[in-house]
Amino acid sequence: MSMTAAHEITAGFMPLFDSAVLVCAREMGFAAREGIELKLQRETSWANIRDRIAIGHFDVAHMLGPMPLACSLGLTPIASDTIVPFSLGLGGNCVTVSNAVWDGMAAHGAEPDLDPARAGAALGALIRERVASGREPLRLAVVHPHSGHNYELRYWLAACGIDPSTEIEIVIVPPPFMADALAAGRIDGYCVGEPWNSASVAVGTGHIVTVKALLWRNSPEKVIGARKSWAEANPDVLAALLRALHHSARWCQDPDNHAELAALMAEPRFLGLPASVQMPILTGRLRLGSGVERAIDDFFVPFDKAANFPWKSHALWFYTQMVRWGDIEHTPRNLAIARDCYRPDLYRAALKPLGVALPGANAKVEGALREATPVGSAGASLVLGPDGFFDGQIFDPDRIDAYIAAQKSAGSRD
Repeated sequence: MSMTAAHEITAGFMPLFDSAVLVCAREMGFAAREGIELKLQRETSWANIRDRIAIGHFDVAHMLGPMPLACSLGLTPIASDTIVPFSLGLGGNCVTVSNAVWDGMAAHGAEPDLDPARAGAALGALIRERVASGREPLRLAVVHPHSGHNYELRYWLAACGIDPSTEIEIVIVPPPFMADALAAGRIDGYCVGEPWNSASVAVGTGHIVTVKALLWRNSPEKVIGARKSWAEANPDVLAALLRALHHSARWCQDPDNHAELAALMAEPRFLGLPASVQMPILTGRLRLGSGVERAIDDFFVPFDKAANFPWKSHALWFYTQMVRWGDIEHTPRNLAIARDCYRPDLYRAALKPLGVALPGANAKVEGALREATPVGSAGASLVLGPDGFFDGQIFDPDRIDAYIAAQKSAGSRD
């Protein structure tokens, strides 16, 4: 198809490595091959992405997994029905703290092994020590209120016996400003996607204490959010975009392409950081600080393990955390809105003609797979998991009331 006949799609993205599948869809020609002229616009904050898709500046956008739920549930300044037909990958976040906080955690038994339970116990002991000496609460930053970062940070702290509502202060800082805020002493730590953890380690101001890939293995992170009205008016164009993203994700996963991918993402129009700072997310070999390096399985997965499938169980887990932390009331209507936000039907319709592996179900029990497991699928073979939460909890999307009640009884509600 000639470019004159191409369908134009305007997409917003944030300077994070997990925008790579969207970036490469354009830069590597996958979108053009599907007859799409993909116009990318870089943003500086998730709030800008949220507002610009709501008012129609963007047709689709690189988005935080819970953000389309927040848009559709009316939790945003401009309510807008936003759907998720594609996931941009699994994992990729870390929790980074200042060197001073790391020293305090190490004094209470933390090891440079990324173990969430050990790190959480040490952080809890440090927090109690600070309270006893009359010091200010630690200030930890997340990228947006309705973010996987906020919910996974809170989940981790609460599971380790720390009340994130009262024992620490949680503030919002856009991803590209995290490392600078830590270096300036404005915050004591943060949860953010790469490369903004490695950026602090590289300049010697931060230490990575745990990672999303260990808090909840192979868990959802960024998605493609699409304006529902645009998607419904342009089903064939959306399907073509999903196919382009599929081919892009497969290209990004291939280790043979990682050097080229890191160089591309290092460009000023995307991340503007050295290619060497991009490599940890691709190799899973993270420098934690103090010269320590660790390898993490499935640290960031852009394609394998059904990484692009918009599981309804992912949306529903985010919904339970919105309820848990007082963002929204648990009602049948809100639950239905959350469930309908992720659209595996659109993903299946777009990709079925390609004969790719498609899960047999639209939701799964999260935390049930202790190891990588081949599953039945339409098309090629498919391997899922492991998908466990670090505290051994199971999330069954068919038993949401019980899950929410158990979290409330654990004393983790405002």
